[in-house]
Amino acid sequence: MAVLAVLLPFVLLGMVLALGRYEEKVLPADRDPDAAPAAPRPTARHRRPRRAPLGS
Repeated sequence: MAVLAVLLPFVLLGMVLALGRYEEKVLPADRDPDAAPAAPRPTARHRRPRRAPLGS
């Protein structure tokens, strides 16, 4: 049990580092690192809700 408690953090750290390297290889890199990031497109979550017409 003590061996597991000592080795487990190192194993998890190795997995996190390996996944980070894998992510760099799989995801496309930015073409121009000096360019400003594009503004996010508004989605239904970000838009102001429409009001119902007043009166009857």
